Amino acid sequence: MRAARTLAVTATAFAAVGLAAPLAAATNGPSNVQVSPYDVHAGSTITITAKGCGHGGTVTSNAFPETNLSVNSNGLSSAIARVYNNATPGNYNLAVKCSDNSRVVTHPFRVLAGRGAQGGLGGSLAPSSTEMAIGGSLVAAAALGGGVFVLRRRMNGTGA
Repeated sequence: MRAARTLAVTATAFAAVGLAAPLAAATNGPSNVQVSPYDVHAGSTITITAKGCGHGGTVTSNAFPETNLSVNSNGLSSAIARVYNNATPGNYNLAVKCSDNSRVVTHPFRVLAGRGAQGGLGGSLAPSSTEMAIGGSLVAAAALGGGVFVLRRRMNGTGA
């Protein structure tokens, strides 16, 4: 009788531990969501970090494609997203959802207006006076050097 009671108590304890294990592995959802940098230009990357997503998750926004969260050794989940090149400047929200929880946490960030590069002007700007002086001195040096070369050839009798 005593062995049967001990066996029943042991089986109940194992069942309780076995049923509680999935609940312990589940998280309460994302928390402490952070965005770096908060102000980002269109076409740039943004880093999102969150706690509580022990099995990864996803980050979504209108400003970038859906991105997966990866978990590092500290238990912190992170993702790097590239903002669309044609994202309209303004305020946006991103949504973080863990893969093992239905809770969603949002966080704001801002897309700044793009700054175009001044590339390929193609002669639309006039040269500066410094550039003109350097160019003129190079042309004068070439003419002087050519004249000296021609005179030396004539003096040696090899010229025509």
